Amino acid sequence: MKLLGVIPARGGSKRLPGKNIRPLAGRPLVDWTVRAALDSGVLHDLVLSTDDEAIAQVGRTSGAKVLSLRPAVLSTDTATAASVLVHETRQWEQLRGMQLDGVMLLQPTSPFRSCATLRDAVAIFQREKGACTVVGVSPPASHPWWCMTLDGSGALAELHPGGLQLRSQELPPVYEVNGTVYLIPRNHLMASGTIYTERRVPVVVNDPSETVDIDTPLDWEIAQAVAANLKEKPHV
Repeated sequence: MKLLGVIPARGGSKRLPGKNIRPLAGRPLVDWTVRAALDSGVLHDLVLSTDDEAIAQVGRTSGAKVLSLRPAVLSTDTATAASVLVHETRQWEQLRGMQLDGVMLLQPTSPFRSCATLRDAVAIFQREKGACTVVGVSPPASHPWWCMTLDGSGALAELHPGGLQLRSQELPPVYEVNGTVYLIPRNHLMASGTIYTERRVPVVVNDPSETVDIDTPLDWEIAQAVAANLKEKPHV
């Protein structure tokens, strides 16, 4: 299967300025994702999508291709990941003169995904004959049956009646999207402009360090601690 990896890394970041090329354990943040994608050996090609030449240069140095700087309309806070994927897929296919089978979205804010997770995602995609979106998921910090909302009077109400009475081993398995990887059928993406097919299949990530998602200064502090630990236990 011909699979294109796309790393979206625009220049604007309000909470962590310069986030995508900020050094994490001595490496620009985006470099972590580029290296994992290339080292996994499962992609036909890898492109970095950005509106910022400084980020583009870091991506090229790390080994990703930059087909062109992203247009302004796709670089706003409201631009969707799917619209960026469609843009990069269309560009790549026009330049290469061939059609892809799938597109892998790799967010640079999840720097610790392992090569094994990417290989597992592709193996699942191939098993499903490329007919569904493969989504990186992990067990949530809190089971939704133990969560509550407010009723009309302002009192706590169970989301799932009786859930608070159950022990952890009695709860059904649930998963949350963790942002490590999305692998989308090319035809679905281009026809619908959306990431999720009706049928979605998980690649389950159980290692908490892989699911670190950097969005705030506190997330960055956590990522620094994880990166320091990975110097002794590298992810492959």
